[in-house]
Amino acid sequence: MLQGIHLTLMIGPGLPAPAPKAVIDAVQSVQVTSGKDKSGFQISFAVSKRSTLLDTLLPAGFFDPITTRVIIVVTLGGFPNVLMDGVVTRQELTPSNEPGQSTLTITGEDLSVLMDIVQLKLSFPQMNDTLQANAVLAPYLALGIVPVVIPSFIPDLRIATEGWDSQTGTHLELLKDIARANGFVFYVEPGPLPGQSIAYLGPDIRIPVPQPALSINMDAHTNVESLSLSLDGLAKETMVVTILDPITGKVPIPLPIPSISIFQPPLGARPTPPAKISFTNDVAGVGVQRALKKVLGRLLKGSANAITVSGSLDVLRYGHVLRSKALVGVRGAGIAYDGLYYVDSVTHNLKRGEFKQSFQLSRDGLISLTPKVPV
Repeated sequence: MLQGIHLTLMIGPGLPAPAPKAVIDAVQSVQVTSGKDKSGFQISFAVSKRSTLLDTLLPAGFFDPITTRVIIVVTLGGFPNVLMDGVVTRQELTPSNEPGQSTLTITGEDLSVLMDIVQLKLSFPQMNDTLQANAVLAPYLALGIVPVVIPSFIPDLRIATEGWDSQTGTHLELLKDIARANGFVFYVEPGPLPGQSIAYLGPDIRIPVPQPALSINMDAHTNVESLSLSLDGLAKETMVVTILDPITGKVPIPLPIPSISIFQPPLGARPTPPAKISFTNDVAGVGVQRALKKVLGRLLKGSANAITVSGSLDVLRYGHVLRSKALVGVRGAGIAYDGLYYVDSVTHNLKRGEFKQSFQLSRDGLISLTPKVPV
């Protein structure tokens, strides 16, 4: 692609193999989007009437949805970065009357899409959330998915005489329900090596080591093409839950939940005050243990960050591959907005001779708590 940047594309069922030369030569563009809980990709190929992709590979099922696995790796400075490990979910052929303008596009999602295909009815007697999640994720070890399940902070195990939990939907729906009940997140992250992935179920903890700073309006040190920052005064809210007193079980007690997250504290010295107040009664009438679990789940989840940042950069100038679910510094935007941010999503756009990224960042609070960000 570029000097110091190399793209590796692997396609096939099960454990994919490096794509044949005809496929690599036909690649027009590669786009990978990595978000908070799901990732996706799209690859466009240039095809002609006598293209090997149309005459041989496509009829043979080389790009068939669900059965075709795709791994995308970008090597920068000798270090491999696994951007995607997923499966094809859609293919689209766009013929053209103009020579060389016909395209074949394949679209896909990360391996979590395989957990959302089959609906099952399963029972989990004498199994808490942690055991349920591990039991559901165990079969996916065959695909190289290693489960990392953080136990619930408040265990909730019912005895068999009180009933038990059951699954009536897909594995992904169950895992999402467990995550919501505990204020956790669930996602499948590719890497660290090709063919390996991590299925993470736990608190939304960002990697504590910040990535090199995104610099704007700093002359020769500028490494981003554009940057836009905004503060939404209506983004945050205080949630009030109503629980019943543990003695009589009849007296409602309102309990305000602060609009902060335990594992994502404000990164600014002036937190944005919540402008909204909402009420919920979904914890009333349940046991004390389950009520505490729901309250803690809301406290772990927190609320939306009021400050959001969007922008784009050229990877060759930045010198690194910006990754989501981590921290990054911003400088050159002024005293109010400089400092560390959480990286919510990154879109990788690759073409021949070009590797650019667009990103979404967020945090709460103006004026950085850190005097300096890593360069």
